[in-house]
Amino acid sequence: MPPWGAALALALALALLLAALALLGLLAQRLRRAVGASAAPGALGQDHREEADGGGAADRFSDGREPLPGGCRLICKPSALARCLLSALRRSTALEPLPRSWLSGPHLQTLCHFVLPVGPGPELAREYLQLADDGLVALDWVVGPCPRGRRVTNAGGLPAVLLVIPNAWGRLTRNVLGLCLLALERGYCPVIFHRRGHHGCPLVSPRLQPFGDPSDLKEAVTYIRFRHPAAPLFAVSEGSGSALLLSYLGECGSSSYVTGAACISPVLRCREWFEAGLPWPYERGFLLHQKIALSRYASALQDTVDTHKLFRSRSLREFEETLFCHTKSFPISWDTYWDHNDPLRDVDEAAVPVLCICSADDPVCGPPDHFLPTELFHSNPYFFLLLSHHGGHCGFLRQEPLPAWSHEVILEYFRALTEFFRTEERMKGLSRHRASFLGGRRRWGTLQKREVSPSSHLEEIFSWKRSYTR
Repeated sequence: MPPWGAALALALALALLLAALALLGLLAQRLRRAVGASAAPGALGQDHREEADGGGAADRFSDGREPLPGGCRLICKPSALARCLLSALRRSTALEPLPRSWLSGPHLQTLCHFVLPVGPGPELAREYLQLADDGLVALDWVVGPCPRGRRVTNAGGLPAVLLVIPNAWGRLTRNVLGLCLLALERGYCPVIFHRRGHHGCPLVSPRLQPFGDPSDLKEAVTYIRFRHPAAPLFAVSEGSGSALLLSYLGECGSSSYVTGAACISPVLRCREWFEAGLPWPYERGFLLHQKIALSRYASALQDTVDTHKLFRSRSLREFEETLFCHTKSFPISWDTYWDHNDPLRDVDEAAVPVLCICSADDPVCGPPDHFLPTELFHSNPYFFLLLSHHGGHCGFLRQEPLPAWSHEVILEYFRALTEFFRTEERMKGLSRHRASFLGGRRRWGTLQKREVSPSSHLEEIFSWKRSYTR
């Protein structure tokens, strides 16, 4: 079957699945209404009772410690930055609860995000970046449509750069483009990073980017900094693409050039996620999408991998293992592969605030107590988890024309980070000014006594270094 025929078959299958799930969602909603109408007066349905009483998976998971509007919970280690973020989220209108609709189901939230056509998106200007090994990655700069009354996110007048990393399968979804349009309206300069062979980027060498290898992203960030040396850089990743962003932040540490990062429905326990498998519609859909995307490079890859076995893979794990572990030139084991690609392998070295937005009803990642490492958010002051009751996988949709509420929250989070750092630098500047003023007043007495001034004591009193845990 030609690639376009396989793509058409995938689109038809997913459309039928979406229609069936929509019908089931409507029937379930009517059934809940019928049960609620026949129940005793004052009784609440299960979903409303969970939200009213603070129950549900999200509340049990967070122990109800940091409640937010809309039944969300913020899970993090207490710190000054956490208090600032919590205050900003409590003022956010994006988290305010809205009436339940047919879009509330987790499967519909997920499939609408992945299956529905993109529609009229932003105007993109593509650049190809040649890497050190002669490979190519693509950068799509969002250049329009330019909205009127565009805001500027930086006090210095330069728009902040927003680096967007799509999912690991290479599909550019509606939500990614919607985030870029909203960020452009808010004064950011969005740019989308595409891996080798993804979304029309040519595969000029028989090497693909492993799941959590940030080497190509490092070169792309270096180029972005070359183009915008004075602009703040923020980063957002979607779904399985979060492994690439977290690997980059862990390997680079404090030299990552990133001011703040956010992950939408991240896959954090990646190896367990591959080994456990996904529900069969998602497993088959993601697997078929990858096979179609790589089918055009079958002849170029046959010297490095067993393409016959690759395109006959029946699971995402088998596909990943055949593509990156069972290579003809340098085969490695499954354990070794994840030693080098686990996104949390260097998480203790990350020095950038990271907000993870997850849903308790995520059908792709699974229940929160299975796919979320709670100890990471309770012990690491740089990581924050915003857990909601509903939203599916990378969905968090609202009724049109409202954008996904996760987009609003992410941009408000970046604005809170900017204000926090600006206040911090102002405090540091006042401390330095006061220290220099007191040092000038004491200079004459110091010269008379011919003693060394205890500068270390003054520094300890009047200045403090950047810390998110003060």
